[in-house]
Amino acid sequence: MYDRPVSLQGCCVDYICDNLDSLCEIQSSPECPQPKHVLKDPDVFFHSNLSEKLLETLNDKGKLNDSTINIFQPNVTSLRHVSIKDASLTTKGLRIFKSHKISELEITGLKSVTVNDLIGCLGEWTLTNLRLLNVSNSTFINSAKFCVVVSLSKLRTLHFLNVSNTEFSKHGLEIIAEDLPCLECLDISGTPINDISPLRKCKDRLKMLSMYNLVISNTDDLVTILCELHKLVYLDVSVNNSNSSGPQFVNYPQTKFEISQLLLKKDCHPGLSSLDISGRDDVPENVLRDYMDSHNKLSFLGLALTHTCQYSMFLLESPDFKQEIVVTGEADEKQIKESLKRYVSRYMYMQRALYRLFSFSQHMTEPREDIIKLVIPAMKAHPKELNVQMAATACLYNLSKSELGLKIHPACLRDIVELTLQAMENYPSHQQLQKNALLTLCSDRILQDVTFDRFRCAKLVMDCLCTFEDQSMNRMSVAICSILAAKITTEETSRLGAKSRNMKKLLGLVKQKVESQSIDITLKFTLSCLWNLTDESPPTCRVFLSENGLELFMSTLQVTLFTLQVETKILGLLNNIAEVKFLRKALMREDFIMITNRLLEAEHIDVSYFAAGIVAHIASDGEDTWSISCTLRTEVLDKLGQVVLNWEQPKGEMVAYRSFSPFFPLLECHDLPSVQLWAVWAINHVCTKNEKRYCPLLQEEGGTEKLHDLLANGSKTSKVEEITLNILKLLQNHAKNQ
Repeated sequence: MYDRPVSLQGCCVDYICDNLDSLCEIQSSPECPQPKHVLKDPDVFFHSNLSEKLLETLNDKGKLNDSTINIFQPNVTSLRHVSIKDASLTTKGLRIFKSHKISELEITGLKSVTVNDLIGCLGEWTLTNLRLLNVSNSTFINSAKFCVVVSLSKLRTLHFLNVSNTEFSKHGLEIIAEDLPCLECLDISGTPINDISPLRKCKDRLKMLSMYNLVISNTDDLVTILCELHKLVYLDVSVNNSNSSGPQFVNYPQTKFEISQLLLKKDCHPGLSSLDISGRDDVPENVLRDYMDSHNKLSFLGLALTHTCQYSMFLLESPDFKQEIVVTGEADEKQIKESLKRYVSRYMYMQRALYRLFSFSQHMTEPREDIIKLVIPAMKAHPKELNVQMAATACLYNLSKSELGLKIHPACLRDIVELTLQAMENYPSHQQLQKNALLTLCSDRILQDVTFDRFRCAKLVMDCLCTFEDQSMNRMSVAICSILAAKITTEETSRLGAKSRNMKKLLGLVKQKVESQSIDITLKFTLSCLWNLTDESPPTCRVFLSENGLELFMSTLQVTLFTLQVETKILGLLNNIAEVKFLRKALMREDFIMITNRLLEAEHIDVSYFAAGIVAHIASDGEDTWSISCTLRTEVLDKLGQVVLNWEQPKGEMVAYRSFSPFFPLLECHDLPSVQLWAVWAINHVCTKNEKRYCPLLQEEGGTEKLHDLLANGSKTSKVEEITLNILKLLQNHAKNQ
């Protein structure tokens, strides 16, 4: 059904990361007070691939720190290729690397430790044999505010160095050009370097150079220097182009270097296979064709943020399409996918690619997890860039909506939900982004089948509901909350429903619909939401009453226009209030009891069932608590018993319960057989219709003993005894079949 289900290894690694506290001991000592995670099982050993996967997953889950990294002791793990991003690590934790033989080290976004200190945490084998070092978005600045790069000179076997988006300067360039004899690949993008002339010392060995967004002071010499680097196979001279079409928000400094000057040097770089000129001035088509014809090894061309990518030779449907060359750009789906894959760290590139992807994704009729898995990294990389998040949330909705979502793996949908919720948190006041998020979340597939933090989601959606006045957003918000409120804990429903602001908004929606006599899906979902939020939640029930919810619901019940579904939801909520002993007094009003008495005779069992439940709970408090006439009390209780005796079991499950605890006090009302009758009928109904769920629940909560006590005390009606015996038989049969 799914393209790529989660591997068993992936599931196991996830489990380890999610259960560290149970699998590890937290050790500390007077000599070493810093707490450290140590695996409890001394016989465990993770081979290199598994060790690296565990490290990567801990990092992705935000659980990698000075304590948890201690898991990677050399007697337990083996690290060869280390990849860490934006982790909260200091030298105390990083010293674990002294015990490992690391050949490739990527630690990006490291701010609390300098690159110099990081290199000091490596063992002798690693210093002698390290081939790849990526410290992008880290720092070379020490406590004295000096940029220290001399430690790089120790890495004599280094072939690949990435210092992009750091303070690395021309001085550092001079050092590595002189001291690193094996250096072949260099990324200096986004650094303060304004002169690349030191690279002349590397001209006979440098194969890859990335200098994205560099501001070169002497552009006249730039082409000359680049051409001297005759061994180049990969060259990236791309920039951010603030003049490119589409929405732009930041102006970046540009060099005056015209890319055509380089492309006209057709004899330069004969072995070039990859050239990225994204964001540069548009190149005349004839110049580009001539260059490509003279570079027959060229297999990649970066043309993002340019109109050049629209030339016919780069479009799949064109007769002159050059299929041997991979192109980045925004002209078609293939170019967009390649851009999303290659430029994750560049927010303007992501913004443009996602903006164009939105147009393409609107018409997709088949599930495209391949594209979703390209959008997700872009969202992760730029959580605080509004335009990236706007475009990405819109794309994710298009890619997961309706029938498409049914064919997407739940793990992929979980990633979509997680990033959608993060976007909602980061931009609570942005209406369109919130609307994009609601469109994605308002999906039965997501709300029913996907595992995620439902309370977090419900809270964010409720905040959205209270912030904006928009009918479509209201409809989606109450639909989402009505489903999630039934799936979160009672403590969480109380935290959500007991907020006066939330209750006012929900009741306000009901009032608006009642006054306009509009029975629509928004009203039904709002009532369902209120019903689920009050379920076994006394704090929510109290706030409902304090916000005049009872008066509103009483007036609603008297409007004959309303349907069975509306009446059922209203009575279900009032039944929740009746279950709360200290709140029942609010319901002991003659006008309310008369309405309930009338509804006991309702044609549909769904309505009379809840009306009967309200009466049963109120009556269980005893005769002295009733503040109505004895005549009405007697009439209501007599009618309660008659009604229940006349019910036939409906075909389907009529109601769902979190627990049976509200029923147990009713079973003890030995002087009120009609109350007991309703309680055993209700228990029997759910156990009959959903045995798998309710029989174990009833047993766990001590229901078997309560039912035996009911029989031992002698029921005053044979029907109560009959139903009770039937429930006990159901429990017995269920236990046998397990």
